[in-house]
Amino acid sequence: MRAAEESPLSAPVTGQVLRVEVAVGDVVDAGTEIVVVESMKSEFALVAERAGAVTSLSVREGDAVTAGQTLGTLRTSASVADVARDEPADAPADADLDAIRPDLAEVHARHAVTRDDARPAAVARRRARGQRTARENLDALCDPGTFVEVGPLALAAQRSRRPLEELIERSPADGLVCGVARINGDVVPDDRADTVVLAYDATVFAGTQGATNHYKKDRMLDVAGRRRLPVVLFAEGGGGRPGDVDVQGAALDVPAFQLLARLSGLVPLVGVASGRCFAGNAALLGCCDVIIATEGATIGMGGPAMIEGGGLGTFTPDEVGPLDVQASNGVVDVVVEDEVEAAAVARRYLSYFQGPLATWRAPDQRALRRAVPERRVRAYDVRTVIEGLADVDGWLELRAGFGTAIVTGLVRIEGRPHGLVANDPRRLGGAIDSDAADKAARFLQLCDAHGLPVVSLCDTPGFMVGPDAERTGSVRHMSRLFVVGANLTVPLVTVVLRKAYGLGAMAMAGGSMKAPLATVGWPTAEMGAMGLEGAVRLGFRAELDAVTDPADRRALFDRMVDAAYEQGKGLASASRFELDDVIDPVDTRRWITAALGTADHAAHPRDTGLVDPRKRRSHVDTW
Repeated sequence: MRAAEESPLSAPVTGQVLRVEVAVGDVVDAGTEIVVVESMKSEFALVAERAGAVTSLSVREGDAVTAGQTLGTLRTSASVADVARDEPADAPADADLDAIRPDLAEVHARHAVTRDDARPAAVARRRARGQRTARENLDALCDPGTFVEVGPLALAAQRSRRPLEELIERSPADGLVCGVARINGDVVPDDRADTVVLAYDATVFAGTQGATNHYKKDRMLDVAGRRRLPVVLFAEGGGGRPGDVDVQGAALDVPAFQLLARLSGLVPLVGVASGRCFAGNAALLGCCDVIIATEGATIGMGGPAMIEGGGLGTFTPDEVGPLDVQASNGVVDVVVEDEVEAAAVARRYLSYFQGPLATWRAPDQRALRRAVPERRVRAYDVRTVIEGLADVDGWLELRAGFGTAIVTGLVRIEGRPHGLVANDPRRLGGAIDSDAADKAARFLQLCDAHGLPVVSLCDTPGFMVGPDAERTGSVRHMSRLFVVGANLTVPLVTVVLRKAYGLGAMAMAGGSMKAPLATVGWPTAEMGAMGLEGAVRLGFRAELDAVTDPADRRALFDRMVDAAYEQGKGLASASRFELDDVIDPVDTRRWITAALGTADHAAHPRDTGLVDPRKRRSHVDTW
């Protein structure tokens, strides 16, 4: 039998007695609260460590106590234990771990109303337009189960004009679903898969930029910068929201545009446009490295209301910036059928900036031997060469509708990502015009900023010339290729497929045929200061004019061109060491991988002296 014991009841902290829960003589169970002390706005309970009877209490409500001060005594004995439990009634071992307390139930309920299944009418409107919801787009973009949402309970800044219940129903997440997720985590390391994702919800006030969702966006862009995470933005929406009356002022003190722009050159930025994308939404879209747009998308720096308000006429949304305009003028990089394909292309685009793949397949390289016609003036599709060089499914073309004399895109060779530029002989014979020069120069900046080595496939008669070309400002536009190419920090390999003439060919090689780590030619390669035919016409005009018979003059011209070709063809150039070698096309991939090596250029930026030392370049031109 246990002997009776007197145990002191000591104050748990220094503070003020808030409540005395028992009286002298009460029999209590172990775990019973005896006195509650308030300290620093928190409550601390003095509990019985064992069952017993309270024999004394020396405090009352409002008394000041110090930590460890004796406040009373507790007597324990076998007889007391018979009527009181020595273990707390609510011991953790007996707790229902699945029980939902009222406070948690309230949280669950608020989250539930933000989900698509709680908003059938909004979902139906999206279906009627042939579109998916913001959450469905993020589900398709992100690896399953990895999306951690930030700010789902945020509401529109309109509490002074709408009841809270209405805002909860009408403005879930304040129209911007955002957070951090993994993308392509099944094939790349986790630290390379983490991505900041944002999707405007067009069912909430037409996807406009509300005050609260601006705060959310600022938060996520700050996280992207600090953690150096890529950003994917679904930008559908109508720009600023004038109805957020809880916020006063001109609405110009908005960091989001600066925060996103400062990420340029630091992390990959992917923008997706579907439906209508105007004003502030379009400005954010335009800051992205790549813009993916669905059929039917309309993109403009001002929507119909802004245009009409400026006295510039009345237009429907579809007239402002339709996709056929924005793809041909270079705003849109990739045109896709719908949001399903947009999410897939966004995932694929990001993969090129997440490192090499462990497994890959190469096409039959023997097909490259026939990719360039033997007839030296016959046009061909350079994409046949690109797809033959690339790993199977390893080619993603960018900006196909703009500057079509040059092809640009991302390519994998033996699983490793590269940038690729190539002249297209079907467009202007491969001559580089102003648009093509801008397109290629900007693409080289993109590769340089993110550490992608570059493969250049050269088949050009040079820069486009003539009065029409000069009206486009070609002197400045074309010289961009020299300036950007000469300052690349990533390695370059140039393969001369056929023609390499004049300044245009030098620009395709970073400014000089010795600028690349390797410059090789195919058997069809030919080189010169200008095109052979033009050189003969200019250099031998007197001899040609002296022949009066047209047939004889043509025969003389052809003989002179043939002689010039013998001096300028790849084998002759290689004999003068103007090329590192003339190779069998089946060896092209081997030359590329040998020259570029396996270094992760993205992980080793040079000391640029920039404000952000993590950057290789200050930014990537939006154009």
